[in-house]
Parts: sequence; C-alpha cells; structure tokens
Amino acid sequence: MTLRADLRVQRERFRLDVDLTSRPGEVVALLGPNGAGKSTALRALAGLLPLTGGTIAVEDQVWDAPPATFVAPEHRRVGVVFQDYLLFPHLSALENVAFGLRARGMRRAEARTRAAAWLERVGLGEYARSTPRALSGGQAQRVALARALATEPQLLLLDEPLAALDASTRLQVRADLAHHLRDYTGHTILVTHDPLDAMVLADRLVILDEGTVIQEGAPADIARRPRSDYVANLVGLNLFRGIATGASVSIDTGGTLTVVEHSAGPVFLAFSPTAVSLHADKPSGSPRNTWPVTVAGLEQHAHSTRVRLDGAPPVLADITTAAVAELRLQPGLRLWAAVKATEIQSYPA
Repeated sequence: MTLRADLRVQRERFRLDVDLTSRPGEVVALLGPNGAGKSTALRALAGLLPLTGGTIAVEDQVWDAPPATFVAPEHRRVGVVFQDYLLFPHLSALENVAFGLRARGMRRAEARTRAAAWLERVGLGEYARSTPRALSGGQAQRVALARALATEPQLLLLDEPLAALDASTRLQVRADLAHHLRDYTGHTILVTHDPLDAMVLADRLVILDEGTVIQEGAPADIARRPRSDYVANLVGLNLFRGIATGASVSIDTGGTLTVVEHSAGPVFLAFSPTAVSLHADKPSGSPRNTWPVTVAGLEQHAHSTRVRLDGAPPVLADITTAAVAELRLQPGLRLWAAVKATEIQSYPA
C-alpha cells in the first residue's frame, strides 16, 4: 500500500504545493534551502498543521481532506524523531520508549516489556534505567528511534535526526539508522540538510524550493544530473545552463564550452571542481576547453583547496595544496582554467 500526500498549505506569505508518494519500506528524503517548505510538509503529515487543500492518505485511510476529513495527530499512526530527540528528562530510557505505547492504551507491564525489547534491538538494553542526561547523543538518538518505532507506526517522520551529533559519532549512528530503516516496513519521510545523510539513508530524494518540487529521483541520478544551483552545491558540482548547437554550448552566464554529446536547444552542463585544472599560461596540447579566469576566493577543504574563479563562465576548482603553492594563488590573480570535454555531463534542461 502507498502513502499518497497532495500537500496544499496556504499561509500568509507562503504556499506549499507538493505531491509526495512512498511505497512500503521506502525512505524519501526532503531537501531544500531554508524556507523551501520541508518543515511545513512534515508538520502537515504529522497532523500538526491542517491542510488547506489536497489529501493525505496512508494505505486505505484518509487522514486529511479538507474540509470534510481531519484525523487528529494522536489518532494517526505516526512516529516522529526530532532533531533534539525531545526525550522526557525525568524518565528512564525504558519509560521514554514505553510512553508512546502507554499513550495508546497499552497496559504498563506490556508496554515495559515491549520497550525493553526495542532497547535491546537498538543495542541499548543495558541502558534501560538510564535517564537522558546519562546518555550520549548517539544513544539518545537510538532511544528516540526506538520510541518512534515501538508503536508500529504506518509513517515514520525523521526531522534532521543526526544534526545534533558531532562528526565522530555521526558516522556510526548514520550506519545504525540505515540498518534499522532497512528493517522498517512502513513509510519513512526524512528531512535533512546533509547531502551525505540523504545519499546514504534515502531511496529517493525530493528537492523543494519555495514550496514546490523542483527535482525528484534516485540519489545517484540527482547527484549526476542536478537541475538547480542548490542541488549542484549540495552534491559539489559546477552547474551551467546554456543553448547547445551540436557539440558547442553557449553558457547563459557567458562563455562557450565544448562537450562530447551533440544536441540542440537548452541544456544543463555539470562537472566536478576536480575536473578543472588551473594554469599560469594558456595550456596547449590535447583538445580541451580553456578560458581566462580571475581568482575570487580560496577555501581550505580537508585535503584540497576550493578556488572560486570569476570568468566566462565563473567556475569552482578543487586543487592540491602543492598547486596552490606552485601557482602562488591569491585573490585577483589571473589564470587560465581548463576542462576536458569528456569531463562534462550534458543533458536537456
């Protein structure tokens, strides 16, 4: 059975108009810049924000279809894991997990038994009596996940579930979360700003901007063929739009690039910053795209330097520290950029 959500929410200065579907066991990630509508969509699915139009239906149940139908949040089979987990500080891990079960009418002894089983399942059986204050960030996240899943929800909503973790903890907890989501047979909607979380955890990405869907697809497809600057920045690619005539593309922001694929009309061009080489003099030899650029800024990454370059077109380049020293890079320096046609992905706009 499928989750079908036609989310129409009209607020004073914002309108959400998004269609979402999810198959059982599928993880759908919502991404987009601040104000894109991700949190509004999550609140509507949870029942915290009634729709002004559209429908929300899970399996054979309609949860929201204004003006006739609205199922209150407490009557929806929804589990939520918030960014800060929202565990009750005065309750033990066991009682936190049992809380949702008790709220749905389960007897205390049975709720505690099921909660204990879920803590064992997430690897925290020995922390059943610990309060949230005694837990690490990763342990608190797993308690929150166990609390959400213990009620056997039809829909699991994850709101930036790893955002509160430090980098050293995040890797392991992300792997643990991916494992538990593989075992979950309901529908999962994940909101995140982290592209790695989305790529690792999600089966499908839905990119929002200004309340609408601007791109949707499998993570690998979106990473390979971004259709907006937001997505290009997310996956770390240079992205240009232009008009193709054969193998030549006139870029909207200025300049012309040669590609391998012949086409005609509007196209996107995408290539990695690592595909851009920088030279003090105009390179010669093997055929490639070359054009003059000016260093506009430098940013140190883990094992490389990201160079922002003004030119026609403007471009980002990732180069080694040795290359920075050799070229004596500094803002204002004029150089030549080069990209091989084989490095450029071309696809219809």
